[in-house]
Amino acid sequence: MMRQIFYSLATGFSELHDLPAPAPSSNQLLIRSSCSLLSTGTERMLIDFGKANWIDKTRQQPEKLRQVLEKASTDGLLTTLKAVQSKLNQPLTMGYCHVGTVVGIGEGVYDFKMGDRVISNAPHREMRNVSPSPLAYLECLTEPHRQLFWPESFSYKP
Repeated sequence: MMRQIFYSLATGFSELHDLPAPAPSSNQLLIRSSCSLLSTGTERMLIDFGKANWIDKTRQQPEKLRQVLEKASTDGLLTTLKAVQSKLNQPLTMGYCHVGTVVGIGEGVYDFKMGDRVISNAPHREMRNVSPSPLAYLECLTEPHRQLFWPESFSYKP
């Protein structure tokens, strides 16, 4: 088993979900994360949006309000409200950058070895299969736990 962070736009809380751990796939590396980046841009915007009330959400994304009004005029109010609630209740995977160690090597991968430290553009999760092409070696990070930044506005709900 492994864990992955999901974020709810409806509640403004993040959740850790236990998921089956992946096995290395062909032409993929299995990476165990040691730290992950929470950006002050994209993820901060999502966190602020999730914590906002309905009025503030519509102010932050007026184009979405127009789409909702158009949908209501064609599909009806009840159908539209259900669609909006469904969209907001879908958990989002957060993140796009993490540092980890190669713990599995799929068939057809030759440029990496077990134990290599790498950086990858993958969501916040404990383990992840990734293609070797976007990976970079990390020889410069000697203390990855010191690289973690956790914004004060980020809420965690177990």
